[in-house]
Amino acid sequence: MAHCGSFIPHPTTRREMLRTSANGFGALALGALLNQDQRLTAEEQKTSGKPGSRATHFPPAVKNVIYLYMDGGPSQVDTWDPKPRLTAEHGKPFGMKIEPTQFNNIGTTFASPWKFQNHGDSGIPVSELFPHVAKHVDDLAVIRSMTSAFSEHTNANFFLHTGTGFQGRPSMGAWIGYGLGSEAKDLPAFVVLNGGLIPSGGLDNFNNGFLPATFQGSILGPGDPPVAYIQRSEATAALQKNKLSLLNKLDRRAADARNGADQLESAIANYELAYRMQSAIPELTDLNQESQETRRLYGMETKSKGTATFGKQCLLARRMVERGVRFVELTCPSIGHDRWDQHVNLKQGHADNARAIDQPIGALLTDLKHRGLFNETLIVWSGEFGRTPFAQGSNGRDHNPFGFSVWLAGGGIKGGTVHGQTDEYGYKAIENKQEVHDLHATMLHLLGMDHTRMTFRFSGRDMRLTDVHGHVIHEILA
Repeated sequence: MAHCGSFIPHPTTRREMLRTSANGFGALALGALLNQDQRLTAEEQKTSGKPGSRATHFPPAVKNVIYLYMDGGPSQVDTWDPKPRLTAEHGKPFGMKIEPTQFNNIGTTFASPWKFQNHGDSGIPVSELFPHVAKHVDDLAVIRSMTSAFSEHTNANFFLHTGTGFQGRPSMGAWIGYGLGSEAKDLPAFVVLNGGLIPSGGLDNFNNGFLPATFQGSILGPGDPPVAYIQRSEATAALQKNKLSLLNKLDRRAADARNGADQLESAIANYELAYRMQSAIPELTDLNQESQETRRLYGMETKSKGTATFGKQCLLARRMVERGVRFVELTCPSIGHDRWDQHVNLKQGHADNARAIDQPIGALLTDLKHRGLFNETLIVWSGEFGRTPFAQGSNGRDHNPFGFSVWLAGGGIKGGTVHGQTDEYGYKAIENKQEVHDLHATMLHLLGMDHTRMTFRFSGRDMRLTDVHGHVIHEILA
């Protein structure tokens, strides 16, 4: 059968199937669309807290997440997990069976170059790398027994961000935006603050995968302006509005012709959000609105480029959660050499990286408390894996996925807690071993979501961030 040249075949979408099905399925589709457009019922708004949010499975402990991503893999035995045996056996052959490493340039037992000191009422030991964060140790839940399934950066980054070690799955920030919606009308639900170093694996760490494109991470760069083309190119606002109105009519016509295909609906929603961001982003990123005292607190006036950059990121993160951004991820600042991935020259590398983040993170925790945001925000500090307690060569450490440290703070967290344990060398988790899936399940739990019920139908099965794994780490919850 011949068709005219304007005929465009299209596959049947989920929306089309539901709308054309009988026995109440049309009403089901309508309910899903209303929820996607954030037009919620009074009961749903009551459950989730604010208009624009989506109903949670149970009352949430927090509204937002600030994820402090320590790209490259900080060494657990130099930061949060002191091991006296390393000092006692420094320079001697390593006393445990060594698993295959990333580069196999294996040296001797390597003591930490930094001293640890007990802090706070909890007495948790913290490396001298973090004098500012140490003041907040009673707010932290330190997990010393985290593990990863991958020892190579790219796969480990995908695993940490998406729950699988392979490219193409939705990032945790995308999942959280999908499950909870957004409280910010003029800003994305999921924002990545790029300090100058995008992790191995690239932007796919922040992708929406098979979720609708409206849930992908929006990248704000370190430059000015932080978003490309955020300022209109048209001579007047009226001219731009007219052009966008025409574009919207054309997009809407195409979407209607294809029965509301998800790709077109997402594109339309993203265009509309981008237009609203033109006024929201300049106001958000104008840090001159902050007092000099606040800017100084975050280290933005220091001579250290890394500290000033990360200080700006932390301050922006606070401003974003104030405005309802659901998930904010911070990447490492560029400090002139590799991020936490010190295969050589551990002492200088870890010292430089710690100097860049310590004061800003301490300021972020202080500022969130001062503004009443601490108890409604979850703060997570994590790398993709840890590092070996034996040397690589003479003065570096190789990748170690068998036992490393992360910490959480904020609403719903039992501060002053240490959970899990590694062996005497800090090599492998031996008590309360946790997986990245458990970290994801705990984050979702604090946001009021049951990780086993937050699913998306794709490729014939109900997919979720934790796949078929994950347990909430109740021991660190208040």
